[in-house]
Amino acid sequence: MNKLLLHCCCGPCAVGSLPLFYAAGYAVTGCFYNPNIHPYTEQQARLASFRLTMEQEGLPYLLDNAYPLETWLAAVAADPQHRCTYCYQSRLRYTAELAAEQGFEAFSTTLLISPYQQHDFLHELGNQLAAEYGVSFAYLDLRPRFREGQREARQRGLYLQKYCGCIYSEKERYLSQPAKKNKQTGEVR
Repeated sequence: MNKLLLHCCCGPCAVGSLPLFYAAGYAVTGCFYNPNIHPYTEQQARLASFRLTMEQEGLPYLLDNAYPLETWLAAVAADPQHRCTYCYQSRLRYTAELAAEQGFEAFSTTLLISPYQQHDFLHELGNQLAAEYGVSFAYLDLRPRFREGQREARQRGLYLQKYCGCIYSEKERYLSQPAKKNKQTGEVR
Protein backbone atom coordinates (compact mmCIF):
# COMPACT_ATOMS: atom_id res chain seq x y z
CA MET A 1 0.00 0.00 0.00
CA ASN A 2 1.49 3.36 -1.05
CA LYS A 3 1.74 6.06 1.59
CA LEU A 4 -0.03 9.21 0.35
CA LEU A 5 0.09 12.72 1.79
CA LEU A 6 -3.23 14.29 0.85
CA HIS A 7 -3.52 18.07 0.90
CA CYS A 8 -7.02 18.83 2.17
CA CYS A 9 -8.66 22.19 1.61
CA CYS A 10 -11.51 21.29 3.98
CA GLY A 11 -13.41 18.43 5.59
CA PRO A 12 -16.21 18.13 3.01
CA CYS A 13 -13.80 17.78 0.09
CA ALA A 14 -11.84 15.17 2.06
CA VAL A 15 -15.03 13.20 2.80
CA GLY A 16 -15.81 13.02 -0.90
CA SER A 17 -12.23 12.23 -1.95
CA LEU A 18 -11.12 9.63 0.56
CA PRO A 19 -13.15 6.65 -0.74
CA LEU A 20 -11.50 6.98 -4.15
CA PHE A 21 -8.01 7.13 -2.67
CA TYR A 22 -8.79 4.11 -0.49
CA ALA A 23 -10.09 2.22 -3.54
CA ALA A 24 -6.85 3.07 -5.39
CA GLY A 25 -4.88 1.40 -2.59
CA TYR A 26 -3.42 4.42 -0.80
CA ALA A 27 -2.68 4.68 2.91
CA VAL A 28 -3.71 8.29 3.45
CA THR A 29 -2.32 10.91 5.81
CA GLY A 30 -4.14 14.23 5.68
CA CYS A 31 -2.36 17.56 5.39
CA PHE A 32 -3.87 20.98 6.10
CA TYR A 33 -2.05 24.01 4.70
CA ASN A 34 -4.30 26.78 3.39
CA PRO A 35 -2.88 30.29 3.89
CA ASN A 36 -5.35 31.64 1.34
CA ILE A 37 -8.40 31.25 3.55
CA HIS A 38 -9.81 34.50 4.87
CA PRO A 39 -10.96 35.66 7.36
CA TYR A 40 -9.20 33.86 10.20
CA THR A 41 -12.50 32.61 11.61
CA GLU A 42 -13.21 30.92 8.26
CA GLN A 43 -9.76 29.32 8.31
CA GLN A 44 -10.39 28.02 11.82
CA ALA A 45 -13.81 26.64 10.87
CA ARG A 46 -12.30 24.75 7.94
CA LEU A 47 -9.42 23.50 10.08
CA ALA A 48 -11.88 22.20 12.70
CA SER A 49 -13.87 20.45 9.95
CA PHE A 50 -10.65 18.90 8.59
CA ARG A 51 -9.63 17.64 12.04
CA LEU A 52 -13.08 16.17 12.67
CA THR A 53 -12.98 14.38 9.31
CA MET A 54 -9.55 12.90 10.04
CA GLU A 55 -10.78 11.72 13.46
CA GLN A 56 -13.96 10.23 11.97
CA GLU A 57 -11.87 8.38 9.38
CA GLY A 58 -9.21 7.32 11.91
CA LEU A 59 -6.47 8.91 9.80
CA PRO A 60 -3.23 10.55 10.86
CA TYR A 61 -2.71 14.12 9.77
CA LEU A 62 -0.12 16.86 9.58
CA LEU A 63 -0.77 20.55 9.80
CA ASP A 64 1.14 23.77 9.92
CA ASN A 65 -0.20 26.01 12.68
CA ALA A 66 1.28 29.06 10.97
CA TYR A 67 -1.18 31.27 9.14
CA PRO A 68 0.97 33.14 6.59
CA LEU A 69 -1.90 35.21 5.22
CA GLU A 70 0.32 38.26 4.68
CA THR A 71 2.71 36.27 2.47
CA TRP A 72 -0.20 34.92 0.43
CA LEU A 73 -1.81 38.36 0.06
CA ALA A 74 1.49 40.01 -0.90
CA ALA A 75 1.97 37.39 -3.63
CA VAL A 76 -1.46 37.91 -5.20
CA ALA A 77 -2.35 41.55 -4.49
CA ALA A 78 -0.71 42.96 -7.63
CA ASP A 79 -2.61 40.56 -9.91
CA PRO A 80 -5.68 39.13 -8.18
CA GLN A 81 -7.07 37.77 -11.47
CA HIS A 82 -4.26 35.17 -11.45
CA ARG A 83 -4.38 34.40 -7.73
CA CYS A 84 -5.51 30.81 -8.24
CA THR A 85 -2.24 29.94 -9.97
CA TYR A 86 -0.21 31.11 -6.98
CA CYS A 87 -2.68 29.55 -4.56
CA TYR A 88 -2.43 26.12 -6.19
CA GLN A 89 1.35 26.38 -6.48
CA SER A 90 1.93 27.38 -2.87
CA ARG A 91 -0.29 24.68 -1.40
CA LEU A 92 0.81 21.85 -3.66
CA ARG A 93 4.50 22.80 -3.36
CA TYR A 94 4.18 22.73 0.43
CA THR A 95 2.56 19.28 0.24
CA ALA A 96 5.07 17.83 -2.24
CA GLU A 97 8.02 19.10 -0.21
CA LEU A 98 6.56 17.74 3.03
CA ALA A 99 5.80 14.40 1.35
CA ALA A 100 9.42 14.11 0.21
CA GLU A 101 10.78 15.09 3.63
CA GLN A 102 8.49 12.67 5.50
CA GLY A 103 9.08 9.65 3.22
CA PHE A 104 5.72 9.44 1.47
CA GLU A 105 5.62 7.72 -1.92
CA ALA A 106 2.98 10.10 -3.28
CA PHE A 107 1.01 13.28 -2.70
CA SER A 108 -2.26 14.66 -3.99
CA THR A 109 -4.98 17.20 -3.20
CA THR A 110 -8.70 17.24 -2.51
CA LEU A 111 -8.91 20.27 -4.79
CA LEU A 112 -9.32 17.66 -7.54
CA ILE A 113 -12.89 16.98 -6.37
CA SER A 114 -14.22 20.43 -7.11
CA PRO A 115 -15.75 21.15 -10.51
CA TYR A 116 -14.93 24.83 -9.79
CA GLN A 117 -11.14 24.38 -9.72
CA GLN A 118 -8.73 24.43 -12.68
CA HIS A 119 -8.42 20.67 -12.96
CA ASP A 120 -6.01 20.44 -15.89
CA PHE A 121 -3.67 22.97 -14.31
CA LEU A 122 -3.69 21.07 -11.00
CA HIS A 123 -2.85 17.84 -12.84
CA GLU A 124 0.03 19.45 -14.73
CA LEU A 125 1.34 21.23 -11.64
CA GLY A 126 1.20 18.03 -9.60
CA ASN A 127 3.28 16.22 -12.19
CA GLN A 128 5.85 19.06 -12.30
CA LEU A 129 6.21 19.07 -8.52
CA ALA A 130 6.45 15.27 -8.46
CA ALA A 131 9.44 15.43 -10.79
CA GLU A 132 11.01 18.24 -8.76
CA TYR A 133 10.63 16.53 -5.36
CA GLY A 134 10.98 12.88 -6.36
CA VAL A 135 7.55 11.75 -5.16
CA SER A 136 4.64 10.62 -7.30
CA PHE A 137 1.61 12.78 -7.87
CA ALA A 138 -1.50 10.66 -7.33
CA TYR A 139 -3.88 12.04 -9.91
CA LEU A 140 -7.49 10.95 -9.63
CA ASP A 141 -10.44 12.70 -11.24
CA LEU A 142 -12.52 13.03 -8.10
CA ARG A 143 -15.21 15.30 -9.56
CA PRO A 144 -17.84 12.57 -9.99
CA ARG A 145 -18.02 12.32 -6.17
CA PHE A 146 -18.40 16.06 -5.55
CA ARG A 147 -22.15 16.15 -4.86
CA GLU A 148 -22.12 12.84 -2.99
CA GLY A 149 -19.29 14.12 -0.79
CA GLN A 150 -21.26 17.28 -0.02
CA ARG A 151 -24.30 15.23 0.99
CA GLU A 152 -22.20 12.99 3.22
CA ALA A 153 -20.50 16.02 4.82
CA ARG A 154 -23.93 17.44 5.69
CA GLN A 155 -24.96 14.12 7.21
CA ARG A 156 -21.78 14.15 9.32
CA GLY A 157 -22.51 17.69 10.50
CA LEU A 158 -19.38 19.16 8.94
CA TYR A 159 -18.99 22.86 8.23
CA LEU A 160 -19.64 23.55 4.54
CA GLN A 161 -18.15 26.77 3.25
CA LYS A 162 -19.87 29.11 0.84
CA TYR A 163 -16.84 30.29 -1.16
CA CYS A 164 -13.45 29.04 -2.32
CA GLY A 165 -11.58 30.56 0.59
CA CYS A 166 -9.73 33.73 -0.31
CA ILE A 167 -10.91 37.26 0.28
CA TYR A 168 -11.31 37.76 -3.47
CA SER A 169 -13.59 34.74 -3.85
CA GLU A 170 -15.65 35.94 -0.90
CA LYS A 171 -16.05 39.32 -2.60
CA GLU A 172 -17.06 37.62 -5.86
CA ARG A 173 -19.65 35.57 -3.98
CA TYR A 174 -21.37 38.72 -2.76
CA LEU A 175 -21.02 40.63 -6.01
CA SER A 176 -22.57 37.77 -7.99
CA GLN A 177 -25.74 37.91 -5.90
CA PRO A 178 -28.57 40.05 -7.21
CA ALA A 179 -28.78 43.48 -5.59
CA LYS A 180 -31.47 43.88 -2.93
CA LYS A 181 -33.48 47.04 -2.54
CA ASN A 182 -34.43 48.30 0.92
CA LYS A 183 -38.18 48.84 0.74
CA GLN A 184 -38.14 51.67 3.30
CA THR A 185 -35.19 53.71 2.02
CA GLY A 186 -34.97 52.63 -1.60
CA GLU A 187 -31.23 52.02 -1.09
CA VAL A 188 -29.75 49.22 -3.20
CA ARG A 189 -27.37 46.83 -1.40
